Amino acid sequence: MHRLLDRFPVSAALLRRLAFASIIANVGIVVTGGAVRLTASGLGCPTWPRCTDGSYVPTDEMGVHGVIEFGNRTLTFAVGIIAFATLLAALAHRPRRRGVLPLSVAVFFGIPAQAVVGGITVLTNLNPWVVGLHFLASMAVIAAAYALWRRTAEPDGPVVAVVPAPLRALARLTTAVGVAVLVIGTWVTGSGPHAGDQGAARNGLDPESISQVHADSVFLLLGLSVALLFAFRAVGAARAERAALWLLAVELGQGVIGFVQYFTHLPGVLVGAHMFGSCLVLLATLHVQWSTRERRSVPAAPAPAPAAEPVAVGA
Repeated sequence: MHRLLDRFPVSAALLRRLAFASIIANVGIVVTGGAVRLTASGLGCPTWPRCTDGSYVPTDEMGVHGVIEFGNRTLTFAVGIIAFATLLAALAHRPRRRGVLPLSVAVFFGIPAQAVVGGITVLTNLNPWVVGLHFLASMAVIAAAYALWRRTAEPDGPVVAVVPAPLRALARLTTAVGVAVLVIGTWVTGSGPHAGDQGAARNGLDPESISQVHADSVFLLLGLSVALLFAFRAVGAARAERAALWLLAVELGQGVIGFVQYFTHLPGVLVGAHMFGSCLVLLATLHVQWSTRERRSVPAAPAPAPAAEPVAVGA
């Protein structure tokens, strides 16, 4: 296997493109998964891994819901193929950078793990807590894919902070709050009307109360993002400041969608856009985290001086 990979070297540019394609594919599977739920097709294939007890593909009797659910399952294979291609590229790339191969392995194996959680959601009749876990598993794979993409462009030198330690801590806190917003968002979804199937249960939380908790966590995230923006500007960290500005813009757009969908009684189109926005918020938050540090190249060791020619000494 190693000899075969050595015969087909992969450039850094191709590896980076594949890693970026993996991010796009995993965001896409979140959006199509949302479409399954928003069209009440969550049990279009009522069992897993087969679509029915006697067939791996939907039957005519299952109608459009079966086609939608099966189509989303099929897309998982496409996402897996991209992840596998990225893994092979990471193996073939020379010189191999530290961290690239483990991250590509994590992305590749994260996809079947996410698919298994999706299967469990079907087998538990779309239990809202398991559905939320399915979404969060996809977020974890997206985060790993983003880390892989960033690592493919970095040298193998040491990681150096480019902002003071208190601001790095503030960035980590913002990331943690961003993750909490995603988690609470799954609770809101589990209490709302889009169960994925008319017979699916809800989590029992009061939709209005948990939506208020979610809104409060979003306001906290916005406040931290504004603080990051001004703090980075104060210390002259231009790259980090731009990343914080992008994060704030994405959060404001996501917030507008969230409020409009709430006051218009959660139309499916806006809920789907909100799910896509959640992916963008995660990516923008990670972008801020990466902007607080950089990995620098190790200077090449100087070549040894040539040995002096021996000098003959006369008798």
